[in-house]
Amino acid sequence: MSATSVLLSDKRTETLRVKFNAIDVSDDMKVFQYARQGLKPGLFYDFAEAINISNKSLAELINISSRTISNYKEQKKLLEPVYGEHLLKLIGLYKKGVELFGSVDEFSYWLNKPFWNSKERPMDWLTTPGGVDLVADELLKMAYGDAV
Repeated sequence: MSATSVLLSDKRTETLRVKFNAIDVSDDMKVFQYARQGLKPGLFYDFAEAINISNKSLAELINISSRTISNYKEQKKLLEPVYGEHLLKLIGLYKKGVELFGSVDEFSYWLNKPFWNSKERPMDWLTTPGGVDLVADELLKMAYGDAV
C-alpha cells in the first residue's frame, strides 16, 4: 500500500470516528428514535464519503435510488424513517467494524470477502436492517474469538 493510500485510509477512519461519534446507535431504541425524527440527507453523503463507497452503491444498500436521495437534499426534506433506520444501522456497523479491524479499508475488505466455505459475502447481507444485524452479530462473535 502506498503512503498516499495509507493517508487516505487513515483520514476516512478518522472522519468516521469524528463525524459519527455523536450519533449514539448503541441500541435499537435510539436508532428507532433518531430515524423517526428524520435524518438530513447530508448524513447519507457524509457516510458514503467516510466509508469510500459511491452514493449510488450506498443508496442501493438502503433500497432507495440515488436520485431520490438527491431530491431529498435539494428539497431539504428529511429521510423517511425506514431509510434513516437502515442508514443508522450501517453507521453503527461500520463503527463496530472499524473498532475491531482498525480502519475503514480493512473492515471494507472483510465485508467484501466471502464467508468461510461460502460464496456469500457479508456485504451481500447489508441490503436489509436484519442483515445488518446479522453481520453485527458476526462481528461480536469475532470480537470474542469465535470462528466466523
